[in-house]
Formats: sequence, structure tokens, C-alpha cells
Amino acid sequence: MNKTEVQSIGQQAETWALHYLQQQGLKLVARNFYCHNGEIDLILKDKEELVFAEVRYRRQKSHGTGIETVNGVKQRKIIRSAEYYLYNQKLWDHPCRFDVVGVSVDEVMKVEINWEKNAFDANCYM
Repeated sequence: MNKTEVQSIGQQAETWALHYLQQQGLKLVARNFYCHNGEIDLILKDKEELVFAEVRYRRQKSHGTGIETVNGVKQRKIIRSAEYYLYNQKLWDHPCRFDVVGVSVDEVMKVEINWEKNAFDANCYM
């Protein structure tokens, strides 16, 4: 697969994840927020809490689930990007959490979504 195909699949996985999270009652705030620290796939609102969501697509579960691929390095990048977002939006003390949404497609092309709320904690890296 070339880079364009991978990006297209990634965007489709984000769209599936977004629709799923919206069905669960979350509201989209921003998609693909970029800054010098990195990117946040989805920023949503869950009642009064901001949710910074990382979406991970896996074609083959034998290589681990999408959720398992968000290692410490990736977590720190997401946290730093979230700090940047919160600072620039003047939301210094706003309640927030970090979720990971794993997206996969099974043998019969059925989309599977695995949502882990509070997948990691920003305090671990402060």
C-alpha cells in the first residue's frame, strides 16, 4: 500500500470511530488537530468533559489491537498536543480524558469498534 492508500484508510477509520462515538452521545469539537507536538485525531465533548481520542486501525489482529499500539511515546505526544490545545483555547482547568478507539474489519467486512475510555492518564507523564 502506498502512503495515499494508508491515509485514506486512516481517514475512513476515523470516520467510523467518529460516527460510533457520536452514537454514544459525544459531540465533535475538532478533527485532526495539528500542532508542533503532534496530532490529535478527534477532540470531542462528553457532557462537560473534553475527550482527546486517538483512533487506531488494524487490518490484522495478529499484530495486536489498535489500542495496544498506543505506547508511551505516542501517549506523551498526544498529551503534549492536548496541553497545547487547552492552553490556546484558555481551558486550563477543563476536565478532560484520553481515549483510544481501535477500529478493525473482520473477515466478512464488518467494522469492529473497541473504545477504551480513560486509556491513559496525563499525570503519568507530568
